[in-house]
Amino acid sequence: MHIIKPPKYFFTLGFSLIEMIAFIVVVSIALLALIGVYRQATVKNVDPVVYVRGLEAAQSLLDEILSLKYSESSPAGGIPACTTCDDTPDSNMNDVDDYRGWSDSPYAGYSRSVAVTTNSNIKLIQVSVTTPTGTVIKLSAERANF
Repeated sequence: MHIIKPPKYFFTLGFSLIEMIAFIVVVSIALLALIGVYRQATVKNVDPVVYVRGLEAAQSLLDEILSLKYSESSPAGGIPACTTCDDTPDSNMNDVDDYRGWSDSPYAGYSRSVAVTTNSNIKLIQVSVTTPTGTVIKLSAERANF
């Protein structure tokens, strides 16, 4: 009976144990990095929605305030400009100063606040919205006495 010997290169076609371990380690490190990226993307996925909702809350309030009179003593339409302007806030919410120090919660987890400062017949209106993630969105505009 004749025994057939395998060719010399027959045993070099496979992988050694060391090569297999090295492969597993490299793939594991790459997989961990990839999972980390997916996890971060999943956690931050809702942030744009939260930010846009906060921005809409700030913009709508700022638009509402800017549509009001400059002062309690301003005539309808704002012309002529008031010379002795009444800058004290009151509860009727019909002029810009009535929103000084005002705050509310438009949605669950959101809070809005307003600051109004006057300098040389120009009022700076600042609306701040804090989102549930802790991001603070600030919008500001100026209202002139005309």
